[in-house]
Amino acid sequence: MVVGRVRGGPGEGVVVYPQMRAHAGGMLDVGDGQRVFWQVGGNPDGKPAVVVHGGPGSGCSPGWARFFDPARYRIVFLDQRGCGRSTPGAGDPGVDLSTNTTGRLVADLERLREHLGVRRWLVLGASWGSTLALAYAQRHPDRVSELVLFSVTLGERRDVEWILRDMGRVFPEQWARFRAGAPVADRDGCLADAYARLLVDPDPVVRERAARRWCAWEDTHVATVPGRGPDPRFADAGFRMVFARLVTHYWRHGCFLDEGQLLRGASRLAGIAGVLVHGRWDVSTPLEGAWRLARAWPEARLVVVEAAGHGSGGPGMAEAVVAAVDGFAGG
Repeated sequence: MVVGRVRGGPGEGVVVYPQMRAHAGGMLDVGDGQRVFWQVGGNPDGKPAVVVHGGPGSGCSPGWARFFDPARYRIVFLDQRGCGRSTPGAGDPGVDLSTNTTGRLVADLERLREHLGVRRWLVLGASWGSTLALAYAQRHPDRVSELVLFSVTLGERRDVEWILRDMGRVFPEQWARFRAGAPVADRDGCLADAYARLLVDPDPVVRERAARRWCAWEDTHVATVPGRGPDPRFADAGFRMVFARLVTHYWRHGCFLDEGQLLRGASRLAGIAGVLVHGRWDVSTPLEGAWRLARAWPEARLVVVEAAGHGSGGPGMAEAVVAAVDGFAGG
């Protein structure tokens, strides 16, 4: 394990590449009645890379492509099952989520790789996307050239409990409001369970109120560095519902992973180079998870961005991710 540090400051500019122009795209039938939206941009003859977005349920924003040099990379996007432009959308309370699992998302990635004729690709993931990227790489190590992960989380139950309950010690007032959004009988149980039930309530007012409260709590624990405001995507009622339904679905099921699975499976990453970029002030997904993974995976380099929090918007984060991706461009 090699640990590096980036000391970004509020006045520093973000060095990123231009917005991607897609030159191919479509809807891939992945079974179970699911169709996954995908796009490809950059250099058609460049090094293949796939973007694994967070959430679960965030969808793939075009801004992700700006981590890649479009002259050197063939950049693949997809919206995971149930979100973004994939269908059916999880925002409809009548949509069954039983076939939306980590194992099936891994299979969708592999099906898309085969569909595009890619032999091996760099995998970029953040937050939940880092969890899914690790699950994919451990299932298909021969298909992964490198991993670049930021805001790393291992999808362990204690990670879920940290957000649902323990972090109330950091944000007591906001957590009290979040907890109060659950029915009285459910407030001392699993809050993801409680909210998941509210999000399919027959009354649309109940569903909408639950989605707003869930996303307000998300904004609280993610936006922890100066200058970070509410996520503008949460202003959209449709996005709120999709996001809340999918996050509660995955969290109430332990991310569909055996406890400690990704840390135990780190040996399957042998021979795969990786960079883990993590903000020192990431309260949502504390640095400890990335540090533990780097200790278990000798080829990984951990980069701690001292002034940043969760996601790529903090000082120094985008620069560190771009540097990691650029470092693999010639491989």
